[in-house]
Parts: sequence; C-alpha cells; structure tokens
Amino acid sequence: MTQPHDPLYEPELDGQDGDLDGGPGERVAKALARAGVASRREVERLIEAGRVAINGKVLTTPAIKVKPGDFLTVDGQLVAEREPTRIFRYHKPTGLMTTHNDPKGRPTVFQTLPKDLPRLISVGRLDLNSEGLLLLTNDGELSRALETPSNAWVRRYRARAFGDTTQAKLDTLKDGVTVEGVKYGPIEAKLDKAHDKAGGGKNLWITVSLSEGKNREVRKVLESVGLKVNRLIRMSYGPFALGALAAGQIEEVGPRVIRELLEGVVPPENMPTGDRPKFAGIANPVKAPGTDGGGDLQRRGVPRADRELLPAAPEKPEKPVYKAGWAKPKKKVSPHAPAKGAAKAKRAPAKSIETKFIDDRKPVARGKPAARPDGKFAPKAAVGAARRVSEKSGKPMGRPSARPAGSRPTGGRGPAPRGGPKR
Repeated sequence: MTQPHDPLYEPELDGQDGDLDGGPGERVAKALARAGVASRREVERLIEAGRVAINGKVLTTPAIKVKPGDFLTVDGQLVAEREPTRIFRYHKPTGLMTTHNDPKGRPTVFQTLPKDLPRLISVGRLDLNSEGLLLLTNDGELSRALETPSNAWVRRYRARAFGDTTQAKLDTLKDGVTVEGVKYGPIEAKLDKAHDKAGGGKNLWITVSLSEGKNREVRKVLESVGLKVNRLIRMSYGPFALGALAAGQIEEVGPRVIRELLEGVVPPENMPTGDRPKFAGIANPVKAPGTDGGGDLQRRGVPRADRELLPAAPEKPEKPVYKAGWAKPKKKVSPHAPAKGAAKAKRAPAKSIETKFIDDRKPVARGKPAARPDGKFAPKAAVGAARRVSEKSGKPMGRPSARPAGSRPTGGRGPAPRGGPKR
C-alpha cells in the first residue's frame, strides 16, 4: 500500500537534508536556526505547534527545504534573510529568565535588551538566581555547536557557598560524580577564601571550572560535598570573559575576534566582514526586575529587585570663584627683613624736638616748667605742648606769674622771663 503524495512532505534519506533529487535549498529547521529564530530543536516544536509556514502554507514536518525565493514566516511574520554571524556578551543579573517566553510571566533576558538589536538566542542558559556572562548570538547553529560538550569549551564560575569543606574534598570532583542518578563529568574546584558568618558556619568562595554545563550542575555537585550555594557568577565561557561589564550591560564582539576564535566553527559564508561591530558602545545598565526583595533570597545573597545594580556617580562640586589676579605671584618677604616703618627710620632717623629746633637755628625757650594754680609744676608733657604752641604763635614762652584766680593783669610790664630772647 502506497502512501499518498504530499508535496510538503519530503522524506529524509541517510541523514541527508532535502529532496530525493538533491535540489537546492536547506531544511527549514536549519534555515530558521541560522536566521536566529530559534535552535533546531525549538524550531521543530514551532512546526509541531503549526506556527511555521512556507508561501502561506502551514508546515507539519521539519523535513522540508526552503528554496531561494520562498517566503518563510513564523507566527505570520516574515523571516528576514540570514545575516552574518554576530555574538554579544551580556551580563545577566539575577531575577531574569533565559527564555523568550515564560509561562509564568516572569521577566526575561530578551525583554531588557535594546530594541535596535536583531533577534538573538542564548548560548546555554543561566537560571533565575544565577548571574554573570551569557553569550547571545543571531546564529542558532552556532549556539548549538557551542553548547555541545564535544567542543570542550570550559565554563568558569565563582560560587559562594555556605558550609565547611577542605581542598582535599573538592579535589575528589576531578574524577566526576554521580548525583541522584545523573553522572557529571570532571569538575575542577579551587577553594579561594572563607569568611566566618554570624551565628556560626562559614561562607566559602570557590572557583569552579567545567565543560558540560548541565542543568544546575554547579549547585548540585557542590551540595554533594555538603555546601549550599547562595551566589553563582559565571566569569567566562570558552575564550569569552565577563570582563568589566556591569549587570545588565551588553557588548557586541568584533568581527575580527569572531574570525580568529571561531574559524572552523562558523561556515565561511556566515563569517562577518570588517573590523567594527554594528552595535557600537555598551548599553546602559538596567535594574534587575527579578524577584521580590527580602526573604530567603536575600539571605542567600541575591540582590534586591529594587536596588540599583550600578551605583550612581557622585556629583562634582562646583568650582570656586576667585577674584581677578588671584593667580599672580606675591613677593616673598624674608623673616629677617625689617618692617616698613623701621626701614624708613633707618634711612632718616627721627629728630627730637630740641635737636630739630637747634638744627634750624630757631630760638628754644628754656627754663623751669610752668607752675599750675595749685602751686605745683606742670608735667613735662604739658611743657612740651606749651612749647609747640609758642612756636606756632611766634611769641616767647615765659614763666607765668602767680596770681589769684579771677584777677586781671596790671598794665605795667613785668620782669622779662628767664631764658627768653633779649630785646
């Protein structure tokens, strides 16, 4: 009994893609994977769900070739022609799912990416509470190739775990371990440092290197030696490192780096050209929407969802305002130099009143100090002041006569004062 012919059903022979006549084109799963829609396995699920169509006809099997000029659509949207391979380094924060659609409606990695990026898929996954380097690419075939253990690309993690262990116990993981019926390959774990925790116990920092990357492998393997992982950061994936990317930042890998590191992995027709990436710069960091703050997650070291992952830069203080000429150099004064007044006094020493009068050949009134009404002599300061007044008036200063207060002087001339000028 022969099977009825279906023009959309193309059987596959000996693992070869395409029609029996070996016509042009490539399988739809491979075409969608290279276009960055999804991996081959996920494309097969899309076809089973009836979401993929060629030239308007819904596909029911992945064993179909896409020929040049065909219109390939997913969910009614036309799939653009594939572009050269692109790779991005992304610092995944905690609280994001590594998927395009989460059945529970939790935030995903791809919802936080800039809008001007192409459709990307992840190379491997990081679970909800893990953080660190996540490679993204537009090439589904490359994603699948980098995930397989046969490439032997080493994934390196920094794990903070609660408990007590020794380096000797961690060295037993080099031979592999079986946990709950699942066999894990060789793992290299190095004990970095330990911190005593309040209430007893220790928090240990451990560097873990592995090449398989099974689901929750680091957590399960460390639990088998008595450690509870409360923080997990992926530092590198093969030759690509997290570097200085802040949580939520993404940076494109340059075409030259892809050609050097992935020669033989990426087909020559998919190799990018040029030296500069299309996505220039680094995207701004974002807040991790993640899980709700507080509770058991924070006790295990997961950052709060409402906490800014990158601290804001401090504000720069305003520049002070200076007066004009503030930068002119000032004359230095020696501590041994005399004061300004002292210098003038040295150049022209001050003369006493008597010396001045003598030098100017002016008469100087000499005699006893003037007597006051009470019969006492006036102080020297008063005598000096009287002399200066006499000099201004031009009259000689004599000895005042003693007379009672209120009496008027007589008209006669009295004796000339002693020491006065002769008439």
